[in-house]
Amino acid sequence: MTQPILQEIPFSADSERLFARLRHLPGAVWLDSGKPRSLQGRFDIISALPEITLLHREGKTHLFEGAGSTREIDGDPFHAAWNLLVEQGLVGNEFHHIPFTGGLIGYCSYDVGRTLHELPPRPRHNVLPAMHLGWYGWALIINHSSSKSWLVSHPACNPDSLRLVREILSAAPDSTRVADAEFSLQTAFSADVDKPAYLDAINRIHDYIRAGDCYQVNYALRHRARFQGDPWQAYRLLRRASPSPYSAYLAWQDCTVLSCSPERFLKVSVGQVETKPIKGTIARGATLQSDQENAICLLNSKKDRAENLMIVDMLRNDLSRNCAVGSVRVPKLFALESFANVHHLVSTVTGTLAPGKNALDLLRDAFPGGSITGAPKKRAMEIIDELEGVDRGLYCGSIGYISATGRMDTNIAIRTLMARDGTLECWGGGGIVADSDPEREYEEALQKVRNLMRALEHPESLSDALAH
Repeated sequence: MTQPILQEIPFSADSERLFARLRHLPGAVWLDSGKPRSLQGRFDIISALPEITLLHREGKTHLFEGAGSTREIDGDPFHAAWNLLVEQGLVGNEFHHIPFTGGLIGYCSYDVGRTLHELPPRPRHNVLPAMHLGWYGWALIINHSSSKSWLVSHPACNPDSLRLVREILSAAPDSTRVADAEFSLQTAFSADVDKPAYLDAINRIHDYIRAGDCYQVNYALRHRARFQGDPWQAYRLLRRASPSPYSAYLAWQDCTVLSCSPERFLKVSVGQVETKPIKGTIARGATLQSDQENAICLLNSKKDRAENLMIVDMLRNDLSRNCAVGSVRVPKLFALESFANVHHLVSTVTGTLAPGKNALDLLRDAFPGGSITGAPKKRAMEIIDELEGVDRGLYCGSIGYISATGRMDTNIAIRTLMARDGTLECWGGGGIVADSDPEREYEEALQKVRNLMRALEHPESLSDALAH
């Protein structure tokens, strides 16, 4: 098995400025740890110039290769993605400290899960691919824990791409940066449904719970705003308003993805599996004392702990489908994690990948994440379909990478905006259980994304945001 090529480069903690030098390249992507503001992030991964693109749309999977070549692939798109990794060449895992050594970066939308769980077809409002993965032959890896950076390339990487990247990195920083276009909202964010309609939907979920259809349903509300200018500027504002360890910026032709996700979905490293579901949220306090009181209130909340436990049990079952018998464990239950505007209850579920299974088998069989569907998963998704009435698209899907080593790390695409055709979409929601108070659930759904929307509606509140 061949090995990737590793070149150490000067470290800079300012990955934003580094990405700005490369973001004009086609297919530029940044898997962003939220540093320096996020306390939990570690790695940043930056790449561009995908050599092959896998798109799955309306049940068909296509590979778009160089010189306009296109192949249609039959069957499971997750298998197609793994086969693409194998075709390009799996590599050895000699460099354990490097998370990505060439491979796939992109997203799987929530709508992939509708197909996996055989939900009936419905009129589509979202024209984006259900799955969009690029095969990237090189990447910049920034390790904020060790203060080291590398340029890593896969043996199959296009040498012209690598040469261009090296030229950009060796040039004076200001000579390679593209002038930033202004960004502004033309309208404030507005929700698709008003508060009475939202409360009515919660009451209907309570009816389903009382009837025994389900235990929990994750119900979400979409907000939209018109914008003009460069979404990159919007992302710079968002990552200051809500620094998060599983953030991402994907600049593709059909859309731009701006994700400030606090939630890991699935990680696979040397056969070890981890998922970190979030269930349980409370706002940060205005003072240190009130903030601590809110955190204690969340930790002691019987409702939130029960809600979290439901999802932990579901994920234990989901992981068991591809993990070795007896290996699934819950090393952390109801841990407190704090972010810019909210505290969360976060549990950790781990396992060991079974022989003959790979990361994409795991992703397919656990998709979509239980923390954003409810329980039981299929029935909760049917109720979501009925009550939300709009395709979620990428929201509540997953963004991340699958390295040629077989390593994977993905988020749950919450706190995630889509910029397309002059419109920004922003969703917020929460898990509804039998004792959920509709008024409190409405406020929580807004609280989760309020700081993101305000950052774009009132950029002057982040006065240093575009200072460099």
